[in-house]
Amino acid sequence: MENIPTLTENENDGIGNSEGTSSFVSLFSWALYDWANSAFPAVIQTFIFATYFVNSVAVNETIGSATWGTITGLSALVVALLSPFLGAIADQCGARKLWLATFTVLCVIPTAMLWFVKPSPDYTWMALWCVGIGAIGAEGAYIFYNAMLPELAAPSQLGRWSGWGWGMGYAGGMAALVLSLLAFINGENSWFSFETESAGAVRATFILTALWYALFSLPLFLFTPKSPSNKKNLYQASIDGMHQLWTTLKEIKRYKTIVKFLIAKVFYIDGLATLFAFGGIYAASVFGMEQHEVLLFGIGMNVIAGIGAAAFASLDDNIGSKKVILYSLIGMIIPGSLSLIVVEKWQFWILGLSICLFVGPVQSSSRALMARMSPVHMRRQMFGFYMLSGKATAFFGPLLYGWVAYLTDSLRLGMSTIILLFILGALIMLTLPGKLEHTENTER
Repeated sequence: MENIPTLTENENDGIGNSEGTSSFVSLFSWALYDWANSAFPAVIQTFIFATYFVNSVAVNETIGSATWGTITGLSALVVALLSPFLGAIADQCGARKLWLATFTVLCVIPTAMLWFVKPSPDYTWMALWCVGIGAIGAEGAYIFYNAMLPELAAPSQLGRWSGWGWGMGYAGGMAALVLSLLAFINGENSWFSFETESAGAVRATFILTALWYALFSLPLFLFTPKSPSNKKNLYQASIDGMHQLWTTLKEIKRYKTIVKFLIAKVFYIDGLATLFAFGGIYAASVFGMEQHEVLLFGIGMNVIAGIGAAAFASLDDNIGSKKVILYSLIGMIIPGSLSLIVVEKWQFWILGLSICLFVGPVQSSSRALMARMSPVHMRRQMFGFYMLSGKATAFFGPLLYGWVAYLTDSLRLGMSTIILLFILGALIMLTLPGKLEHTENTER
């Protein structure tokens, strides 16, 4: 078998992955980055800016939904195309925390610039550029963030730390939304007052999001072990990285179970991405929720999702990631289907929150499963493909939702595409063998 130019288990940036090698402080600092990053999808991509853009910036709701789906899909496609290349180049350069910091800044600055997007179609292109670049930064950071998990956590604790990380992420999203509500969008009871004509209170939450991400990401950079540089310039690292990627592409066909898992993940993560992009829009447009109601709904969603992620974290280590993923998909398909036909707002509240109980577990167990299945000598490359599987067709779900809603003039029919993606992912997961860990020992 051809040798792949990558780090070995004994050369993993000086960070071991056996029991007790990483301190609680390092692992907590790693998990806290999820808390920091989660403000962007919660405030910008789902609940506040998304509804602000569709209802106040775009020409009308229908065009706004289609445009929002397009920019969400295109930014996901960019991340998908870049993920394997960036992962391979970063392996050659080393200093992965520097790459993580670069993508963090790439999100923070455009997010802060959204303050200048006023409620007028004249600001449409500025809004789309800032959101698109910010999404690339936020999602691209996870290429390097996820790959840190198996280097910091012991194999027997991968499930729980992945789950706790997701749990902190949802708690962070909830906290950012609560602070946004209390400080800016609580009407006369808000801590700060802004003139209403230019939606100053809503736009202030975008500044808050940028500061939140910057501040709470700092512990990861300060308290996790430093990864050494391989002392290659960017050009040489790019050449070597491309060679590494090519050899990995030839090698990955030996790992059929991993490939099948990644295909399943393509479908159900597409469904989740679409749900995140349009959840707030659907609540506001179909059930007539006001901005503060959408925000409260978002807070409730993050509370329930965080509880689910934390509650299922230890269960993953006990019954296996595959079962947790399947149970979670079923737990989203049933209430999701019912949400297409209900008409009362309180019914949607119950069903929407029920879906959220399983959102965290399906994501955290997917990350834990990939960490367990990945061969040590291909771990970082495999996480590049893991990101690719989550983003390669992520443009498809939002585009499908947006254009089905546009062509049928029905957001309910648009939402039905999400359920279809969940079902397809579950059906493929059912074909995987029962025990999926350590496939490098059985498929080589």
